Amino acid sequence: MLVSIVIPCYNSEESIEEVVDLCMETFDEMDNYECEMILVNDYSRDHTFEAITRCAGKYPNVKGVNLAKNFGQHAAIMAGLHYVEGELVIGMDDDLQNHPSQIGLFLEKLEEGYDVVFGVFKERKFSWFKNLTGSVSRFLLWHLLERPKDIQMSSFWLARRFVIEKVREYEGEQVFIQILFFRTTYNIANIEIEHFEREFGQSNYNFGRGLKLFLSCINFTALPLRLSTLFGALFSGLGFAGALIVLIRKLMHPSIAVGWSSLMCAMFVFFGIMFLMLGILGEYIGKIILNVNRTPQFVVRETLNITEEKKED
Repeated sequence: MLVSIVIPCYNSEESIEEVVDLCMETFDEMDNYECEMILVNDYSRDHTFEAITRCAGKYPNVKGVNLAKNFGQHAAIMAGLHYVEGELVIGMDDDLQNHPSQIGLFLEKLEEGYDVVFGVFKERKFSWFKNLTGSVSRFLLWHLLERPKDIQMSSFWLARRFVIEKVREYEGEQVFIQILFFRTTYNIANIEIEHFEREFGQSNYNFGRGLKLFLSCINFTALPLRLSTLFGALFSGLGFAGALIVLIRKLMHPSIAVGWSSLMCAMFVFFGIMFLMLGILGEYIGKIILNVNRTPQFVVRETLNITEEKKED
């Protein structure tokens, strides 16, 4: 069975060739599986595409895709998914923290009948700040999205071909691959895998990029709008109750002075909530405009070891 491995690459000139070599060694040890690799260069600032070119020259089953600008990790994965030919598809990172030696565990778990398998790290070997923001993000996504509540997402996953075909049908401007899996199937499992230390460089995800990725989940849920309605009703009720209390106290004790500072505090709170809700509405409207304008998910500049006949539309 052919397994397609899609790897989004960004500033990974030092690691990507080792990743490819280790993947090839892993599949050489398997009797029932063979692999192809789709390496997507997300407009790296170093010589990543040159390294991908060397890999494509060394291995005929390595495909290279060079994007015309930086579209982000998930858009790069989506670009790679349009060139897969395997019945199974693996997504993994380019930094060796998602280690090829763990691939066999995914294949064993999928043989139990699951459609998607996510790898869950026994110990997350990120910086304290990334672990903190990751925990907050996972908590919010846990409550915002409709998904199996016992399933954790990760960037290291394995999916069947029919799931990938449904994922490729998504045409929205912002992409979140794992959430698209949940729109397709709930027959999903987790496995525990080792999280390896980063050998080269540092993470390309800063706070801004992580926040942008998190906000892309708004494409897939209406819960923030429902919360806006809830907050509006709640604070309107509190405001009405507060005004009634003030009126009764004023009638009972006419000498009570109306507090300016308390009024300003209340205004700050209510206007803060109001602008927060307006911001959420603005996010939705902005995403609608981007999708109506058919903003592309990705633009491919050139490919390696790929012919037009092989491209999956």
